[in-house]
Amino acid sequence: MCATPEARGRAGARRPGALLVFALFPLFVAAQPAAPAPGAALDISLLTFGPGTEVWERFGHNAILVRDRASGAARLYNYGMFDFAQENFYLNFARGRMRYRVAAGDPDEELPVYRAEGRWIVQQDLDLTPAQRARLAAFLEWNAQPEHAEYRYDYFTDNCATRVRDALDAALDGAIRAQTVAPSRGFSYRMDTLRLMRPEPLLMLAIDAGLGPYADRRLSWWDESFVPMQFMQYLREVSVPGPDGRARPLVARETLLVPGRLPAPPDFPPDWFWQALATGVTLALALLWLARRRDRTFARVVFAALATGIALVCGLAGLLLIVLWALTDHLAAWRNENLLLLDPLCILLLPTWLGAARAAWRPTRHARRLALLVAGLAGLALFVKVLPAFPQDNRFWIALLLPVHAALARIAARRA
Repeated sequence: MCATPEARGRAGARRPGALLVFALFPLFVAAQPAAPAPGAALDISLLTFGPGTEVWERFGHNAILVRDRASGAARLYNYGMFDFAQENFYLNFARGRMRYRVAAGDPDEELPVYRAEGRWIVQQDLDLTPAQRARLAAFLEWNAQPEHAEYRYDYFTDNCATRVRDALDAALDGAIRAQTVAPSRGFSYRMDTLRLMRPEPLLMLAIDAGLGPYADRRLSWWDESFVPMQFMQYLREVSVPGPDGRARPLVARETLLVPGRLPAPPDFPPDWFWQALATGVTLALALLWLARRRDRTFARVVFAALATGIALVCGLAGLLLIVLWALTDHLAAWRNENLLLLDPLCILLLPTWLGAARAAWRPTRHARRLALLVAGLAGLALFVKVLPAFPQDNRFWIALLLPVHAALARIAARRA
């Protein structure tokens, strides 16, 4: 169909308007808001919880908070989940083969639990790029799935704090490790463990006796981040490049969400060397005095009870140290030099010390030699301290037990 002259005139009148629209189209497109970058609506924070009163709470705790400003949703990723009802839990605990898991929870439900326990809570908001936030959130969501949630737990190298540290470090392409792997304040696994377990003195001493030389190596900030409170402190020193390329703190803001009501742990482990030495010497002198008063029934019975108790405790403890070294995955218990002091050979001396309650007691030649060997091995625990191959810090146990073993060997030799 052909257009009439009038129609052609109207069409011609519309052409300038159409051309103007096409000319301005790029401006309309540029004026439209750009799609937000993945992760732009996410906020990432590290939450650190102070120590609690239960044994497993003494080291504190931490978790990663992911908050979505667009949806209002928030998820708290916690790597410290375990269950006493888990199959073979206690057997796996003894063997050093514990299974922990990560879980995603609602912070509005979980934070009041820590508040009720009197534990402080600190929130550190992290200055991550949108891409880093998105990558971290995706990893945490993947990791929290049931088929990926479990991991092999280790007290020092793979616990709730090191998992949080490693997740953040991966999102930052290794920036945290690069800045914390060299600095050190000279602490060791043993030192941090003893200071944090100080409120449980008997358990603290048992742990100290069970830790071998692995626990005495000096830790970098990176290694010492197995303690959540230390990781919180060291994170304050980490920097990341800003949009202008200049370094700026990774922790953009730090907030005390909940003040704690519990006493703070000590800054340093207890040094009980002189107390141990005084106790060991006093016990040794008491044994020697009781042995001199063997003409009295009371002295004989008390001596026999003390000597037997010492031999039983040392012998059984030594057997346990051997089991921890040879039959478990507790790396921190291997090559324990306390085997020279908590000597399994003491078990063989039990009949000798039990018999000391008799008035006509005379230790056999075998018993005298065995008591001398036990004392000699205890002395060796002291003399090997000059060798770099024996770095274990067991001064407490040397001071406590060497005088006792020496006294018992002398008593056995004098009763020949």
